[in-house]
Amino acid sequence: MTLPLEGMSAIVTGAGRGLGRAEALELARLGAAVVVNDYGQPGRDGSGQASAGPAEEVAREIRAAGGTARAHTGDVADFRQAAELVESAIGAYGKLDILVNNAGILRDRMVFSMTEDEWDPVIRVHLKGHFNTTHFAAAHWRERSKAAGGEKVYGRIVNTSSEAFLAGSAGQPNYAAAKGGIVGLTTSTALALAKYGVTANAICPRARTRMTEDVFAGFRQPAEGLDPLAPEHVAPLVGYLAAPAAAGINGQLLVVHGGMVAIVERPRVQAKFDSKQETFTYDELDALLTPHYADRPPGETFAAAEVLGLKRG
Repeated sequence: MTLPLEGMSAIVTGAGRGLGRAEALELARLGAAVVVNDYGQPGRDGSGQASAGPAEEVAREIRAAGGTARAHTGDVADFRQAAELVESAIGAYGKLDILVNNAGILRDRMVFSMTEDEWDPVIRVHLKGHFNTTHFAAAHWRERSKAAGGEKVYGRIVNTSSEAFLAGSAGQPNYAAAKGGIVGLTTSTALALAKYGVTANAICPRARTRMTEDVFAGFRQPAEGLDPLAPEHVAPLVGYLAAPAAAGINGQLLVVHGGMVAIVERPRVQAKFDSKQETFTYDELDALLTPHYADRPPGETFAAAEVLGLKRG
């Protein structure tokens, strides 16, 4: 039986641990040859000495299971190293078919306490890291299409956003901003690359990993069966979006966790008000908008337990 991704090659960034590891294993299980990228710093805030260990370990795990994999330990937030990552996949496997962007760090702080050194690295790793690899992968697919006389090629991008962007996260203004930027990057990329046969989609995963150990500390794991927050619940959707079957899915945002996939609609107009004269006055806006929001608490959002639908331990 032919596997869905047989004969294809993939890059997964941040694949040494957690979500990225589960995604790399799933793509390999579906038949892809995988470049396992991880900078290997031990601190979830991007601190500590970079190490080849995490990426090498996952690549060995894939090979031990009969798959094809190689490790890459470059920093995807560095433009040159991101280029080397894409080139390494093309050099090893002849082409690149799938790019999964997952690498990220956390430096949490309330907006009034956050420093520049806590803001910049998070934006750099998440948002610039996604852009860097996307840029070089997109250039590769465009050149392949041109070489084929304008024919469509095969290309899949799966980016990692977060519900911190959707529902807000008070202590993560840097992370929430980066994840919102990733959605904008994804939809722009989807429009730009569709004519070449390439799709770009983003997921908002909920998973218990090193990055989210504090967020989910109060949500107990079941005594039996798979944890609803296990990364293994997320990986199958990534494998599907990377496959030929998902050719009609482009520019979409999907929430995934614990056996559930939710498709997020693009923002819709909730209410519309027209001025009765050439332009609005302050008094007119006050008369229209103030009553509209009168029954809503300022900064209304969802409580974490309501969003997650999980029981605390």
